[in-house]
Amino acid sequence: MTPTPISRPRLRAVLLAALLALPAGLPAARAQEAAHPEPSSAGPLAVETVAAGLDSPWGLAFLPDGRLLVTERVGRLRIVSPNGTVSAPVAGVPPVFASGQGGLLDVALAPDFADSRLVYLSYAEPREGASGTSVARGRLVESGGAARLEDVQVIFRQQPAVGGSSHYGSRLVFARDGTLFVTLGDRYSQRDRAQDLSTHLGKVVRIAADGEVPADNPFARTPNARPEIWSYGHRNPQGAALDPATGQLWTVEHGARGGDELNHPQAGRNYGWPVITYGRDYSGAPIGEGTRKDGMEQPVTYWDPSIAPSGLTFYTGDLLPAWKGDLFVGALAGAKLVRLRLNADKSAVVQQEDLLADLGERIRDVAQGADGALWLLTDDPGNGRLLRLAPQG
Repeated sequence: MTPTPISRPRLRAVLLAALLALPAGLPAARAQEAAHPEPSSAGPLAVETVAAGLDSPWGLAFLPDGRLLVTERVGRLRIVSPNGTVSAPVAGVPPVFASGQGGLLDVALAPDFADSRLVYLSYAEPREGASGTSVARGRLVESGGAARLEDVQVIFRQQPAVGGSSHYGSRLVFARDGTLFVTLGDRYSQRDRAQDLSTHLGKVVRIAADGEVPADNPFARTPNARPEIWSYGHRNPQGAALDPATGQLWTVEHGARGGDELNHPQAGRNYGWPVITYGRDYSGAPIGEGTRKDGMEQPVTYWDPSIAPSGLTFYTGDLLPAWKGDLFVGALAGAKLVRLRLNADKSAVVQQEDLLADLGERIRDVAQGADGALWLLTDDPGNGRLLRLAPQG
């Protein structure tokens, strides 16, 4: 029997009727697809798409009730439920410079969020023909089915502002003492100033929760130095995490052509960029003076060729016990998730495992959920996904 073609008007009517028949509460961006199987050293894993259709998602943070705050680089903050429901944009986000690598970047909750409801955002802030990394905080209010940030204050501004749209850094990590680490890129065109303590370019800074300078910062009393600086000589650190065992800060940063680094920045230390590096310029020309110099720190490990690391977390859960204590790094150019095992004193990487390479998607951020699963953001300008990685079955 020959199938009867459906006319265009009738087809439109059929589709409209089907759409109207959908349940009112259907998640707008939920991807209804089977979990993708993934082999690993911890056994077979399932990669579940929790939500799709996100626009260049960059950072995520878990709310106490299991929902997630997710930033979209274009300037939107969303609330995503574990079932994949994506909220309308949260109101009150400050204006962002959404160009190149700039935009709304990381998000973190105040340690006392349950009481204060304070949310911290890092972003590229437009400033009179230039831009710079800034940090703002506001109180999350939900009412009438909508969410907004109130009493928004900018508590930190990277100085100086620079033209261009690259290398903002921008990861946020709260330390055990309640201070806030902020990673800051060298803004690409200003790489030599990563060694200049009078700027915030190419630095990790440490500030109090209200933006004030902690009295015990290493350069708080150094003439002509920016008192917020914790460490310097960084290129573009886009991943940061606190070691849950020691409370020490760890970062991953982009090299140029090769030379991506894993570091654990310590107070007052110089991490070398651009004087020493394991990378080369994009032209192939050498950068700086070599790979070592007295007074400059060596990375714990480096990648050549580059994987373009973004997002970093320590795994502490029981869902994947074989990986407890390991580091996980998102990779943009490498389009994969990287697992790293450190030696006993955490001075070297002794094992690396590449995961999710067959997905072919840039992994922008990674975090552990309260359920023990790994939650990931894929970086796509229109169809970014929130993924959940857990044992299969």
